[in-house]
Amino acid sequence: MNLAQHQVHNTQMTPWTTDSEELWHAVASKDNRFDGSFVFAVSSTGVYCRPSCPSRRPRRERVSFFRLPEAAEQAGFRACRRCHPRRAVTADPQVVVVRRACRFIDDNEEDNIDLATLGEYVGLSAFYLQRTFKNVMGITPRQYAETRRTSRFKAGIRRGESVTNAMYDAGYGSSSRLYERATAELGMTPATYSRGGRGAVIKYTIAQSSLGRLLVAATEKGICAVRLGDSDAALETDLRREFSAAHIERNDEPLREWLGEILDRLAGKQPHVDLPLDIQSTAFQRRVWEELQAIPYGSTRSYGQVAAAIGRPTAVRAVASACATNPVALVIPCHRVIREDNSLGGYRWGLKRKKKLLENESAAEARPRGPRPGSPAGVGRSGEGSSLKSTSS
Repeated sequence: MNLAQHQVHNTQMTPWTTDSEELWHAVASKDNRFDGSFVFAVSSTGVYCRPSCPSRRPRRERVSFFRLPEAAEQAGFRACRRCHPRRAVTADPQVVVVRRACRFIDDNEEDNIDLATLGEYVGLSAFYLQRTFKNVMGITPRQYAETRRTSRFKAGIRRGESVTNAMYDAGYGSSSRLYERATAELGMTPATYSRGGRGAVIKYTIAQSSLGRLLVAATEKGICAVRLGDSDAALETDLRREFSAAHIERNDEPLREWLGEILDRLAGKQPHVDLPLDIQSTAFQRRVWEELQAIPYGSTRSYGQVAAAIGRPTAVRAVASACATNPVALVIPCHRVIREDNSLGGYRWGLKRKKKLLENESAAEARPRGPRPGSPAGVGRSGEGSSLKSTSS
């Protein structure tokens, strides 16, 4: 074990808590003692900040937490220009090493860096680096590099570059590699993304549900948004803001069947849904969302249990963030994830809705129920059926 490995392995780490309320208290009080220990991100603005940021505090349900800036950026957030969270200093040796590794990957974007080369740069063996990186970021160095490559491609397209130029500038060696890797994270093909989403047609419908107004939106490939709210106008505005370059139209009839399945689920009539999805995700988000779909109807899991189930036991906050950014409420059941102490935790659509959802599912599961229509007798209630696999064109 070399000196760097010894320091990472044995040095006392800066205290890190997975208690979101403790982290929120630091943010609400603008406590600069926590600068460098974590950053907080705001879903409504897409920005992440250090705890002491002087900006106005957002609503609690819009906030998620990350251990370091690179993790927030990997999840799609950008740094605040007021507090410059990347400049905050941390004494945690594991975080220092991982941030050095991230910078090396970012600075050598055109190269396919192997683990041995990266380990040599930061002074760790490949084994120690892989383990340390996973513990802090929740993903591997390779997954981080792939996500950053996709981000560079998107930035090139936004600057007006052609798909081919943006592809090579981002480090993709061929168009087949671009389409293989990027389509799942873009939520559309690179060619469609290059048009700013233009050409993508999104249809939506809104209906009354037991939890308020329910919006379901879909492309030709599958459902891209399921949202809950109090007014149609707010739901429509939010949808148009997210898919600003797409052609969006209200069309109830094509979505009637899918809407009916989701409403039946809310009523406890259909515990399982098997709907096609067309959603964007990072590699880590995809792993979390797949695990959420495996949680049985009427059951719950803690954030820690989900993190352990995907092989990232220390990535509790990253799991919570993935839950908070779930674009298809109810279909991917992020409401079934709670805190270790059995309290509800957060929910993008409000804790009252989360509480009612869990109560309804628990009550429905307790009622005797025969096999689902079309299912063979004896088929039990396992996880969800909706596929996260993206369709390429």
